Amino acid sequence: MTNPVAWRIEVTRDIDTCRALRRTVFIEEQGVSEADEVDGLDDVAIHLLALDGDTPLGTARLLLKGEVGKIGRVCVLPPARGTGLGAALIRAALAELARQPGLRFAHLGSQSHATGFYEKLGFRVEGEEFLDAGIPHRKMVRDL
Repeated sequence: MTNPVAWRIEVTRDIDTCRALRRTVFIEEQGVSEADEVDGLDDVAIHLLALDGDTPLGTARLLLKGEVGKIGRVCVLPPARGTGLGAALIRAALAELARQPGLRFAHLGSQSHATGFYEKLGFRVEGEEFLDAGIPHRKMVRDL
C-alpha cells in the first residue's frame, strides 16, 4: 500500500478527504473530540494531501500569520507509518511555506512523543509542555 515511488504530495482543495483522514486518526484512533478537531480554520488554510496512486494516506494543514507558517493537523494512516511518508509530508509542508512571501519561520505543536521525529527535520523544542485536546504537546520551531 505504501510505495515511496508512487507517493505524491500536493496542495489540494479536497478538504473533505483531508477531514476524513483527520477523523480516522485524531477522532477515531486518538480519541480527540470533534469539537477540538473541527476548528473552523480549514477554509483559510493550505491543505496538503499525500497519496499513493489514488489512495489518500496523509494530510497536513498550513496556516499563515505574519512571518510564521504553522504546520498542523499532520496525520498519516497506520499502514503508511514508518515508511518515510510522514517525513516527506513535513518536507513538502516546509517547501510550500518557503514559497509563501514574507514567511521566515515554521511552527508546529508536536505530540510530545513525536518531538524526536520533528527534531530530525530541523525543528527545535520551545517552551513548556502543554495539553492540546487532552494530549501532551510541545511547541516546535524552525527557520525557513
